[in-house]
Amino acid sequence: MKAIWNGETIAESDDTIVIEGNHYFPAEAVKKEFLKKSETNTVCPWKGTASYYTLEVNNDTNKDAAWYYPETKEAAKAIEGRIAFWKGVEVV
Repeated sequence: MKAIWNGETIAESDDTIVIEGNHYFPAEAVKKEFLKKSETNTVCPWKGTASYYTLEVNNDTNKDAAWYYPETKEAAKAIEGRIAFWKGVEVV
């Protein structure tokens, strides 16, 4: 699987976990140079508190387009620390 935005491959891995239609990539499969830490957090009742990254690619910004759960609830341990994408990021 690849995560692509603004003409760049942000992440690539054969080891994604799909939950609720989202591919969660291993953190080491994501190109960190495109990620900027965000202050945004959201809460999922069964996964826990998500943290976000803003993507910065080719001088364009996609606010909060990636998220991850640094510490999950027990039911979501498989995705702890993995990164998923939305907001126009194509996962193919």
